[in-house]
Amino acid sequence: MAGNDDEDDAPRRPRWLGWAIVIFMVMVAFGVANVGWLIMRPDPVSERQDAAMQARPELLAGKALVQGSDCMRCHGFERSYVGPTFADIGKRYAARADGAEYIARKIREGGAGEWGRNIMPRHPQITQQQALQMAQWMIALTPGAASASTASDPPASAPAAVTTR
Repeated sequence: MAGNDDEDDAPRRPRWLGWAIVIFMVMVAFGVANVGWLIMRPDPVSERQDAAMQARPELLAGKALVQGSDCMRCHGFERSYVGPTFADIGKRYAARADGAEYIARKIREGGAGEWGRNIMPRHPQITQQQALQMAQWMIALTPGAASASTASDPPASAPAAVTTR
């Protein structure tokens, strides 16, 4: 009994299986790195919010009121849940002269039919001043609202069309 030949005759594993496992692991590593990059990159909504907050620090109170109330149950910063996003609300009413007052009234009184069939509940516990701060913050989320709201002069009107004969 010089030696046991059972261990020497073990079947060889295919070489392609090792390469397939290595390639699979590399793909998984790249996928994890990609997901990590997507999560960590700055999003345009937060960049707009930061720019608006730097231009008008009084908007911080409006953002704090929104985060402290139950608004986040139905609305989101980037994503629409039950109601529209805050940026969509600001975008819709930014052009109105009474946009902030209108949004503040909708916050306090609620409403239906503005954004589809969903009902916005009323919030009488929020004061008119608080609702106005929240509305001003929403309007400031629209692109260009921070620079337009800090300008002291009204925007110049478009030049008149020149007619030729």
